[in-house]
Amino acid sequence: MKRIDNPPNPFASYDCEYFGGAVPPARLEVYEDATRQILSRNDSPDIGFRWSVNPYRGCVHACAYCYARPTHEYLGFGAGTDFETRIVVKMNAAKLLRESFLKESWKGERIVFSGDTDCYQPLEAGYELTRLLLEVCLEFGNPAGIITKSFLILRDLDLLKKIHERTRLWVSISIPFADETTARQIEPHASAISKRFEAVQRLSEAGISTGVLIAPIIPGLNDSDIPILLKKAAECGAQFASPVLLRLPGNVKDVFLSKIKTLFPLAYKKIIGRIRQVRKGELYQSEFGKRFQGEGPYWENIQKVFRIYCDKWGLNRQTQELPRDPFRRPSLQEEFAFSRD
Repeated sequence: MKRIDNPPNPFASYDCEYFGGAVPPARLEVYEDATRQILSRNDSPDIGFRWSVNPYRGCVHACAYCYARPTHEYLGFGAGTDFETRIVVKMNAAKLLRESFLKESWKGERIVFSGDTDCYQPLEAGYELTRLLLEVCLEFGNPAGIITKSFLILRDLDLLKKIHERTRLWVSISIPFADETTARQIEPHASAISKRFEAVQRLSEAGISTGVLIAPIIPGLNDSDIPILLKKAAECGAQFASPVLLRLPGNVKDVFLSKIKTLFPLAYKKIIGRIRQVRKGELYQSEFGKRFQGEGPYWENIQKVFRIYCDKWGLNRQTQELPRDPFRRPSLQEEFAFSRD
């Protein structure tokens, strides 16, 4: 990876370019974020949750399609290599979440880890910010959901079991490719596909509501993987599965198209054509109600295939939700003991 692999940042007043082949390698840089708020509110009708928590900004997984890339530009970084190597960590994340839960205005709504970048990306192995946040959820009995493509989630299996026993918890493992080689090309630093399915199986065996997120569906590249992925998900004990169409907002388009053209030169035109076919001739539609869904016969066929194989393998069948203890704030005595610790 090279520093020059960043599309021009529309929010920056300058861009750095290198000439003569002397492009320095992109090394991992970690920055501390002094944010005063950890809960992000989602107002989009396309998203099935209102509150999310993102302990990291940027992601080492380096997925070419990641829709969160443009958020790095707000920091003065690039959406390309910078997004993958300049990672911002929110060191006070757990403290801030606890303060939010202590407010009378908080009513114990479900929060989702992570709405943007993966909360279990490799840096989590050392920083353990996600684990600390989950411990706060356990303390208060606050419902939670987790979206990740990392095998690292199994490190916290003991904690996830406790949260599941007390309150509502679901985990969605993102697995968009059936082929390990393709996955490694598009998601170079994410966990192997086999390890992700192992995570699905072990979480399911622990009694945790676990599913598979086929995201993104890239028409012309991985839509044919849907039957294979759903069959494997069911075999591993998954209870549900969800599809999400590829999104290319802002400079994600430049990063993604460059990667696809390099990796799949012979299939490039077909992939681009299929994307336009489900986006009314465009590469992306940003309107609410259209961002996550496609249109037209090709997209309708993808959805039909998804439904058929979910039905075939018993996915997305409604199960009865067991009663759980409601959200509650600690007593003054418990609060005093926590402050002393």
